[in-house]
Amino acid sequence: MIRVERLTGEALAVALEDVAQLRIEVFRAWPYLYDGDQTYERHYLQTYRDSEDAILVGAFDGARLIGAATGTPLEDHADDFRAAFDGQDIDMKDVFYCAESVLLPAYRGRGIGHAFFDAREAHARAMRRRYCAFCAVTRPKDHPLKPEQYQPLDTFWRKRGYAPLAGAVASFQWKDVDQPAETAKDLQFWWRAL
Repeated sequence: MIRVERLTGEALAVALEDVAQLRIEVFRAWPYLYDGDQTYERHYLQTYRDSEDAILVGAFDGARLIGAATGTPLEDHADDFRAAFDGQDIDMKDVFYCAESVLLPAYRGRGIGHAFFDAREAHARAMRRRYCAFCAVTRPKDHPLKPEQYQPLDTFWRKRGYAPLAGAVASFQWKDVDQPAETAKDLQFWWRAL
C-alpha cells in the first residue's frame, strides 16, 4: 500500500537525504541525464531546510521513500530564477514554486504524480499564492540519448491546467551522464493560476 504524506519542518529535514538519493537516481534518466552526487545534493536541498514555508510530499512503500515532490515560495529561489522572470509582470510573492517531482519508474501510472501536485497546490493556496509554477529541461528533439519510446509529460501538465510561461526560461548547469564537465541547460517555466 503506497501512502502519500505532506512533510514540513523537522520531518521534511529528516527525509532530505532520501530525496537526494531519489533525485540522483531518477534524474539520471532522460531528459535530465544528471550525473549527480551527494555533495551537490546537500547544498541544493538546503533551500528546503531554510524555508519556513517549504513542503515535501513523500510517497512511501512501507518505510521506503519511493517518490518525492518539493515546493517553496518562489522568492526562496530568487537568485536562481531572477533572470527567468526579468521582463515578466509577475510579483514573485504571488508564485509558489513546485520544484522537483521524482518517482521511481515501477510506481508510475498510479496517480502519485497527481497527488504530488494536489498537495503542493493546496499548500500554495493556504499561503494565498495566486500561481503555481515549475520548470522543465528542454532538450533538442534529435538528442542522441533520447529514448525512442519517450513520452514527454506536457499532456499531463496541460490537463492539470499548466502552460508554458512565454519568455520565462532559466539556465542551470550540471554534468550530463555522457559529458566530462558541466554544461548549461535551458529550463522552461510552466505555470497556472490557482
